[in-house]
Amino acid sequence: MSSQPIGVFDSGVGGITIWKEITQLLPNEHTIYLADSKHAPYGQKPKKEIIELSVKNTELLLKKGCKIIVVACNTATTNAISYLRETYDIPFIGIEPAIKPAALHTKTNAVGILATKGTLSSELFNQTSEKFASDVAVVEQIGEGLVPLIEQGKLESLELQQLLKKYLKPMLDEHIDYLVLGCSHYPLLIPEIRNIVGDEVTIIDSGQAVAKQTKAILEKNDALNEDTSFKVSHKLYTNRDLGVLKQFVPANTESSITCELLDF
Repeated sequence: MSSQPIGVFDSGVGGITIWKEITQLLPNEHTIYLADSKHAPYGQKPKKEIIELSVKNTELLLKKGCKIIVVACNTATTNAISYLRETYDIPFIGIEPAIKPAALHTKTNAVGILATKGTLSSELFNQTSEKFASDVAVVEQIGEGLVPLIEQGKLESLELQQLLKKYLKPMLDEHIDYLVLGCSHYPLLIPEIRNIVGDEVTIIDSGQAVAKQTKAILEKNDALNEDTSFKVSHKLYTNRDLGVLKQFVPANTESSITCELLDF
């Protein structure tokens, strides 16, 4: 089992930010990544459909022999991970907005969170927010329109710049000093976000925390890959635009990385 791959899925290319953290922390692990770009974004969909899509992705990763599955999508985690854990006998690692560290460390007593509608309206997010940020001003903003532009590879487009300014200005007006990125797509926008919010605002995403939790669960289950006789293999699949997927996947001569178009 230890030599089996880690499975990762997201509603598109955004989860590559999580995948990168996992491969950096666990360089001996094989991985399989699913970019469900055909159905992106998940954030505007009803809970029932989000669960159905998450089940579809899980079934495919199980067929490919994955030993653990990382749900690298905030919306899928907050809406579907409980169902997945009840249904399948395999560890699942989720991702949710890192509002706890922001609320604990803010000096201005105001934090911003940029996320999808599906995440901000979820029961899990509201429970986390009430538990850790009840005494802090939380400026919530739905990042409507950002994911489709990222999925088209338009990171430096004028349209994206205008949306970011529109979404971030109200947060800056409230004097936030922490900005939580509540969608795995959004870390791809950190350079553009930094240009708007400046250096005084700390930007937080969940990538490193997810990678550390993945490692911890593999260690607990004695499932870390210690066989170094084979070159590490990373297989990434998209069901939409192969060129966009390749745009976000770094070259790595120490491992075998393949990107393929797959109908799922």
